[in-house]
Amino acid sequence: MHQFRKRKTLQDLFKKKTESLPSKVNTKDTIGSDLSDMEQQLKKLFENCSDFVIRPFFVMDKVKILLIYIDGLVDTNLLDEVFLKPMIFEGKPQGVEETSSLGKIIEQHLIAVTQVKNVSKLGELADGILKANIGVVIEGEANAMLAELPGYEKRAIEEPATEVTIRGPKDGFTESLRTNTTLLRRRIRSTKLKFESFTIGELSQTDVVMAYIDGIAADSLLEEVRSRIGRIQIDALMGSEMLEEFIEDVPYSPFPQIQNTERPDILIANLLEGRVGIIVDNTPFALVIPMTFWSGLQAADDYYERFIYTTFIRFIRYVLFNISLFLPSLYVALSTFHPKLIPTSLLFSVAAAREGVPFPAIVEALMMEFVFEGLREAGVRLPKAIGSAVSIVGALVIGQAAVQAGIVSAPMVIVVATTGIASFSIPRYNFGTSIRLIRFIMLILAGVLGLYGIVLGFIALTIHLVCLRSFGVPYFTPVAPQIPKDLKDVIIRVPRWALNQRPTFLAGKDKIRFPKGQKRK
Repeated sequence: MHQFRKRKTLQDLFKKKTESLPSKVNTKDTIGSDLSDMEQQLKKLFENCSDFVIRPFFVMDKVKILLIYIDGLVDTNLLDEVFLKPMIFEGKPQGVEETSSLGKIIEQHLIAVTQVKNVSKLGELADGILKANIGVVIEGEANAMLAELPGYEKRAIEEPATEVTIRGPKDGFTESLRTNTTLLRRRIRSTKLKFESFTIGELSQTDVVMAYIDGIAADSLLEEVRSRIGRIQIDALMGSEMLEEFIEDVPYSPFPQIQNTERPDILIANLLEGRVGIIVDNTPFALVIPMTFWSGLQAADDYYERFIYTTFIRFIRYVLFNISLFLPSLYVALSTFHPKLIPTSLLFSVAAAREGVPFPAIVEALMMEFVFEGLREAGVRLPKAIGSAVSIVGALVIGQAAVQAGIVSAPMVIVVATTGIASFSIPRYNFGTSIRLIRFIMLILAGVLGLYGIVLGFIALTIHLVCLRSFGVPYFTPVAPQIPKDLKDVIIRVPRWALNQRPTFLAGKDKIRFPKGQKRK
């Protein structure tokens, strides 16, 4: 009997506690004229949100108003100046008809902000408040007002750290979406520059903007981008890198199929060629669609220097790209399987240096590559003040100590160091990481099959690149398939006055940059 009474008491307590909990608020409910009920619904919706602020007050003819906002997202000083002081102390503005409703007065005369819109649903009001708007609910009005009044802290416009140029502009994207669109609008002052908005993330409600130039971007590309973005179902979108993984063509390829950039000028240059840009709120990196193999080897300075120097630098960059990919595997293949292909004097020098080394060349190369990659990552992750010093000193000390201890040979240290320097010449970081990964695969093939393994690896790599596509565009375009008109800006860069046509595999209706009559003779 005692146990039954105890159980009943616990059940009663649980029942009372459950009844005291707030019921779930239906965000699809319409905004009613009863402000007390609306205030309770909003408090239940934002329960345990310490930054939620709701301020009821009376104005004019004792009309009750609810002022709702998130502390930290809005500019409270500006809120006092443009809303509270005029409403409380100045009353009805001069020149306003007596028959005008209070909502009309507030919307037209008292809220001196950029945008004001009316909403009729409780969910729309809550979403607007969470996006740095102030909500204004007036007693007797069927709609509430949302006024943009952002005041959260944001990073100033700075020079991009990952894409440095000599003669180019020094401004870069920030984490603010509207700041980023403004940087683009300053460069293209035309109504043809379009920004289509999307909202992704059930919880994060992240704003995403698709940027393109009407008439230049192909309609088929725009539809494909819209379709892929519209299919994303996720609880929270934290950055452009997450979006990239959802919309890329081949997720298991080591090569990136979407280019990212921190520079507004690079994004504008791609938009003028017919590509599409994607800007994600809270992310300083914009996405460029589609991407080709040759885009990964082009730098911003290629278009800020004269074409003769740019062509020369591109030749050097392509040579360094091949050195970064094939040099360690060639060294292992020649020293292990094909020593007769090495000149005699060089062979004697390599053999003398390798005398006493206890490991075969493949193990030696893999050890040094792993150490070099570790030093590179340590230099990136450590603070800037000591990162470069640690990586350089570590490389010198470890390399010298390893040679003196007879663990590795001096030629191997030279090969790995040369390979590392060559890899730094690749302009795109994500493209460079792909080459670093494939280098290990080529190294293993060279250690097992020699030159035959390198040839097989090269053939497989070429087949993969030729078959790879980015939003329907072949990755090796315009080399394979070959488009002679578009080869003016691949291996070489012709003068500006010769680039009168946009890439034919990208551009939509408008394929001409400027008339041929402007071509220099």
